[in-house]
Amino acid sequence: GPCLSSLSGNAVPGAQGSAPRFFFPLCFTLVNHPATSKHAQGALPALPRHGWLNPDRCELTASTKSYTFQVDEEDDSDHVLALSVVCLTEGAKDECNVVEVVGRNHENQEIAVPVANLKLSCQPLLSLDNFKLQPPVTFRLAAGSGPVHLAGWHQITHREDISFEDDDDEDMSEEEEEEIAPIVPAKKERRKQ
Repeated sequence: GPCLSSLSGNAVPGAQGSAPRFFFPLCFTLVNHPATSKHAQGALPALPRHGWLNPDRCELTASTKSYTFQVDEEDDSDHVLALSVVCLTEGAKDECNVVEVVGRNHENQEIAVPVANLKLSCQPLLSLDNFKLQPPVTFRLAAGSGPVHLAGWHQITHREDISFEDDDDEDMSEEEEEEIAPIVPAKKERRKQ
């Protein structure tokens, strides 16, 4: 069945003096929905500005092998996608399903890294413990026919908030330096013999 995702961001309070960060739940199913088969022929649409993902538009099957998670790179935000769970869902065959993450390295070359090898009879799910990725990133079904389900979080941090935090850290370090007392060597006691 379809996967529901919350449409409201939850503010997570930061440490004292830091701006809050917002985490948006990201939940999508990689299955073959008849209502979305029109997306199988062409490229899937890019994500809206805030990273909401419509579960009906993301599918990985034998006929549609990849999905790209994209964000608007021109907004003043840093984006992180954190994957928590990869699992097989209803209708999966007892075969190896290998899910790869495809991204770019520091030389802008495409690299693919397998993150899960799932089989219904022995390992139907895998916890990725909030494996962090920086968009754009592509998920690819390298082997098997799925359906595979991925769940995780899309974190958005506004760059203005980061510079504000850095300024606070600089001010605090100057104040802390003034308050630190000089280090004095300890006095040695002589033992009586």
